[in-house]
Amino acid sequence: MSIGNRPPSVRADGRGPSDLRPVTLTLGVLKWAEGSCRIKVGDTEVLCAATIADRVPPHLRGKGTGWVTAEYAMLPRATAERTERESVKGRLGGRTHEIQRLVGRSLRGVVDLTRLGERTVTVDCDVLQADGGTRCASITGGYVALAAALMTYGMERLIVGKVAAVSVGVIDGLAMLDLDYGEDSRAEVDFNIVGTDAGTYVELQGTAEGKPFDRPRVDALLDLANLGLARMFEAQGNALATVRR
Repeated sequence: MSIGNRPPSVRADGRGPSDLRPVTLTLGVLKWAEGSCRIKVGDTEVLCAATIADRVPPHLRGKGTGWVTAEYAMLPRATAERTERESVKGRLGGRTHEIQRLVGRSLRGVVDLTRLGERTVTVDCDVLQADGGTRCASITGGYVALAAALMTYGMERLIVGKVAAVSVGVIDGLAMLDLDYGEDSRAEVDFNIVGTDAGTYVELQGTAEGKPFDRPRVDALLDLANLGLARMFEAQGNALATVRR
């Protein structure tokens, strides 16, 4: 079938509106990290590494509780054109700061920090290749790296749920799941949904690029996102089943 004859419901890569891109989660890709995962969602690829340290930020010292935080970065050639390293600029960009705070919030929501003790788990998310959905991949893969680290060191009881993220959007009037870069760049409505396997949400990020959207559209996009999240939770569970306790 030629592109010119492709029906609106068939996407450029052959997917239907409710299809995820192929997802793979590979554990143990870094020798030294307590937990590590390389996640690939279509052509987007993120390397996630979890580090457990016996210390907490100053405001938590002496309180007997722990902390989970995240850092996010993109390699210069993760994109079609080279982007300068933010370390060279001497400061984090607003987008990077926003994403790593989002990843940290998402991961803290599924860990019992009160039982972690005065430890900090830092999850580093480095984008190797970007084709849309890097923050969603960072959250989904970051959770696997975090859970693998806690499970490996006998602390899996501290994991109180799963967390993952997917994007949804409206393109040419159709609701679609898991947008790649080409779709995201022309979406009429764009949402990033961060949810847990308990059916709760950490964050809903939604924007209309043109005509405002109504409540029925939001409900339809959330229903579509929930389908994607369920598949992500299944992929996470299958990956973590291979962790050696």
